[in-house]
Amino acid sequence: MSRRAETAIEWLLASTEPAIRYRTRTWLLDLPESDPRVTADRQRAWDGNIVATLLDFPERSVDPYRKWWGLHWRLVSLADFRLPPHDDVEVRLAAGIDRELDWIANPRHLDAVRQIDGLHRADASMEGNALYAASRFGYAGDERARRLVSKLLEWQWPDGGWNCDRRSSGYRSSFHESWATAIGLAGYADATGDGDALAGDARAAARRTAELLLEHRLFRSLDGKRQIHSSMAALHWPAYWHYDFLAGLRVLLAVERGLLADPRATDALDLLESKQNADGRFVASHAWWQTGRHVTSPVDVIDWRRDRPSEVLTLHALVALKAADRWPSAATLASA
Repeated sequence: MSRRAETAIEWLLASTEPAIRYRTRTWLLDLPESDPRVTADRQRAWDGNIVATLLDFPERSVDPYRKWWGLHWRLVSLADFRLPPHDDVEVRLAAGIDRELDWIANPRHLDAVRQIDGLHRADASMEGNALYAASRFGYAGDERARRLVSKLLEWQWPDGGWNCDRRSSGYRSSFHESWATAIGLAGYADATGDGDALAGDARAAARRTAELLLEHRLFRSLDGKRQIHSSMAALHWPAYWHYDFLAGLRVLLAVERGLLADPRATDALDLLESKQNADGRFVASHAWWQTGRHVTSPVDVIDWRRDRPSEVLTLHALVALKAADRWPSAATLASA
């Protein structure tokens, strides 16, 4: 195996965050849940600094959407780890999801979305992210989650995306509003399965978004000659609702792993590989969050790391490369 691959795995397994070690073993090394090392990390995952901080939800008086440390964003970041909760955590998560769904799935909010020239102008990433978190933590069957699905299906534009811009001509939806929405719908379909009447429609809607991204090679103009925007070709973590090419790769993986083999995904996968350091790690060159405590600042409760190697970004980037068969096999890595 390459030294780069070995070094990246060693670094992630040396993390002080049990959730990072747990997901490295299960997502990258394909170790079973019964493996003693996996079991040990899983049992401690909710006590790690990042996860415990995210789980310390703010008071109800705090706007759930407050950038970036409101309840909404914490649930999304927790969902990215997809940790199985134990009893004490289950109670806290249930309370958080309940607050989130009461807020985002309120009929007064959902029914207020304006329709202009036959197209709904919705901040759909809000509902998509909420659906993603609810589905990841076992609440896809909640009637409020199903309400979100129904509205997202109703709001989808003909090209496969969503858009909140009231001035848009309707020619093209917004990647920013579409990527998290597609992941949320795919997560709902995964969580509910074939027995749910909405699951098939949710999967089909997410697949249409994936096709929209593939038409643009995830970050290029339709003719492939230029980048849509420089930020779309940069790495960020977290992306929140902003779109970049790694977010696009995550959409493809969420909808159907085989989409990563589509030739139109090659440019994005090549770009991801080009941003990998010689030691196998990844660095977020741009960030939507900042440190500080000013009330108007987009402050996150976690230092996700910028301009230095990021464990969480490296983990998710390697997951995408592994799914695209651009990473050494799990058997090779596990034997290193």
